[in-house]
Amino acid sequence: MDMQTLLLASLGCGVLALAYAGWKSTWIKAQDPGTDRMIEIGGYIADGAMAFLSREYKVLSIFVVVVAVALAGLNAGLKGSSWHIAISFVAGAIASGLAGFFGMKVATMSNIRTTAAARKGLAGALDVAFSGGAVMGMSVVGLGVVGINILMLLFTNMWSDNLPLAVQVTTGFALGGSSIALFARVGGGIFTKAADVGADLVGKVEAGIPEDDPRNPATIADNVGDNVGDVAGMGADLFESYNGAIIGAMVLGAALWKSGDAAAQASATNAVVLPLVLAGVGIIVSVIGTFFVKIKEGGDPSKALHTGTFGAAAIMAGATYFIANHFAGGGFAFVGRENPVSGTDIFLATIGGLGAGVLIGMVTEYYCGTDKPPVMEIREQSKTGSATNIIAGLGVGMRSTAIPVLLIVAAILIAYTFADLYGVAMAAFGMLSTTGIQLAVDAYGPIADNAGGIAEMSELPPEVRERTDKLDAVGNTTAAIGKGFAIGSAALTALALFAAFRTQAGVTSIDLTDPKVMAGLFIGGMLPFLFSSMAMKAVGSAAMEMIKEVRRQFREIPGLMEGTATAEYSKCVDISTAAAIREMVKPGLLAVIAPIVIGVWSPDALGGLLAGTTVCGVMMAIFMSNAGGAWDNAKKQIEGEPKSEENDTGKGSQSHKASVIGDTVGDPFKDTAGPSLNILIKLMSVVALVIAPFLASIHG
Repeated sequence: MDMQTLLLASLGCGVLALAYAGWKSTWIKAQDPGTDRMIEIGGYIADGAMAFLSREYKVLSIFVVVVAVALAGLNAGLKGSSWHIAISFVAGAIASGLAGFFGMKVATMSNIRTTAAARKGLAGALDVAFSGGAVMGMSVVGLGVVGINILMLLFTNMWSDNLPLAVQVTTGFALGGSSIALFARVGGGIFTKAADVGADLVGKVEAGIPEDDPRNPATIADNVGDNVGDVAGMGADLFESYNGAIIGAMVLGAALWKSGDAAAQASATNAVVLPLVLAGVGIIVSVIGTFFVKIKEGGDPSKALHTGTFGAAAIMAGATYFIANHFAGGGFAFVGRENPVSGTDIFLATIGGLGAGVLIGMVTEYYCGTDKPPVMEIREQSKTGSATNIIAGLGVGMRSTAIPVLLIVAAILIAYTFADLYGVAMAAFGMLSTTGIQLAVDAYGPIADNAGGIAEMSELPPEVRERTDKLDAVGNTTAAIGKGFAIGSAALTALALFAAFRTQAGVTSIDLTDPKVMAGLFIGGMLPFLFSSMAMKAVGSAAMEMIKEVRRQFREIPGLMEGTATAEYSKCVDISTAAAIREMVKPGLLAVIAPIVIGVWSPDALGGLLAGTTVCGVMMAIFMSNAGGAWDNAKKQIEGEPKSEENDTGKGSQSHKASVIGDTVGDPFKDTAGPSLNILIKLMSVVALVIAPFLASIHG
């Protein structure tokens, strides 16, 4: 088949994903929304989530317009690029925004229906919650694949004799998605953790009332935050990784192109199309996997979710072997490589990435999972107070970086050995090839969490909350695994994009003895710390405002603590929204401006900057995400134990109060700074790749 036919086939798979998401949305909407009180509470959450998204997108639209104009101006008439890259950038930003909008809309529709289904049993509740997550997952992969293929169809028609130019102009799509992803992740993380910290410290610790108690003014904001942070934020994160891995492989594949050499051009075409075809197949496999996520009443939700996820990964592995051998049958002759890269080589590189992703997820589950030794260690340390709880959590987080980093290193070495830097990009894509179902499993978690909050606030029978809590406990683990995949793929995607930048900028090697490279390396290593400090400071400032507001309402609203008055929920939502919009700008601009400034000074220094940011950013992200996850589950472990003053267990015990403090520290770790670092390292690499032709022109 020719390139146009293959692009259309891949595009069709993207449309299939969107059609599946639409079908699931219709099915969810038809489910029972529950009682009038449930519908009222669900309305508060939905209105708050959409109000935040609306205000965030208004601010981001200004950023998109300014950057698009700048890109068009810088690339007009530039050798190796074109002003059309601005079109790609806008398309990527719109696609990322739409993915967040669709996911948020359906998640806030699914939460009350999950609660309603939980009144009858666990199986039905899992069905609704997972279907809500599936809409997010399929929206992300569908919009990504549709966007890239439409752009490639457009640009390969415009420049039929210059495939590298068509691919380079398409890189703007990755930049658009990455930009929106960073702001969405940082803004969503600030929103959710400001509300969470305020709700926990004043509600649980000071007032001694249960989580999600309707008397707590920050409860609605907390539930809104689950959607803007963990649904829209995680969706934007994986949208960026998914498209970045595909486009990184396409740029490296296009490097095979040689004018006038028909064999080299055919090889380059196959190398560019291969990740797009695999992405299309991955969508079909993910859709199939969703049908395996079913349980009978009384069954184990985690087994059902694992069956769908790992079953899809196994099918994808088999499909990759045959597809890679078909497209790389004649071998890809990369410059500087003695032997051509075969289809089997690409398959092994891809499977190396997929295997590393699964293992990183398992390691993450070990360090964050309830009843696992690291969490039990934190739980035990909670008996002697909040200080020892925090020390134990920091230790677990630091220790948890070792094995994932070694797995990432192994994936890089395996991929490079078999298939050069193109193999590294394919290994990154291997981790993300079944993103449709991976993200469905991940987004299911906050929907289940919201369902529990709605059950509590609606004062439903205890067995309803028990069922939603069972789903939520599984969701915490799946979220930890999802973050493991996100971190691992971020490292490999950043390396692939870095390699693509070197190809486009003409940087043949990075000499560590060069003072400019060393300067860039140190600045790059510092940036994750500066970026994280900005995110943590933003959460702290917003949380202080939230705490003051919750205390004010407890103090000034007569009958609130007695349950005879209604809290002013909207004021807490407004505090989180305003803080998130205000505070997300500085860290977002840091990620965009730093590589431009350093690159204009020296492309070699920019290479050092990207290397330093990638190494420090990956380890910081693992540390912060795992420490936060372990603190969270240590708290849940104590809450799930019978109340006993003698054994210091259960809600209200001293160890529980210490664990709440630890979890409060861990919240901005795992839900704001940690996940945002994944996007930081990829966004900086994407910015470098997009400006590479400009840097090549000014530095000769």
